[in-house]
Amino acid sequence: MKTQFAKKGDIDRKWYVVDAKDAVLGRLAVKVATYLRGKNKPVFTPNVDTGDFVIVVNADRVRLTGKKLTDKVYYHHSGYIGGIKSKTAKDMLEQTPEKIIEKAVWGMLPKNRLGRTMIKKLKVYKGTEHPHKAQSPEILQ
Repeated sequence: MKTQFAKKGDIDRKWYVVDAKDAVLGRLAVKVATYLRGKNKPVFTPNVDTGDFVIVVNADRVRLTGKKLTDKVYYHHSGYIGGIKSKTAKDMLEQTPEKIIEKAVWGMLPKNRLGRTMIKKLKVYKGTEHPHKAQSPEILQ
């Protein structure tokens, strides 16, 4: 027997919709990262992007457990001296809830060229509507 390795052109990509309403952030991110990476497929190859497209709707209704709404802080730096900025999870959820899910999923993907192409297959939307009806996505539980 020979081991079969997936090639870039052989991959059949599907589209999935995930509803983030009342879903715990970390558990949702694990499931989404698994499908983006392609680890749910039998043809998974670590050095090839074998993943599918994932659409997350209702990003503003995601749940955080414990005291994370007030205690969890997101940081970023402007690049200038003293330019560190911070926001709590509550502020991020009110202003840009899409970013919370994107950051959680990005933390579970490889930090290289491959991971940067995988994160581009993630589409996150605040409400229930999304512009990807033409791809006829399957609903993921």
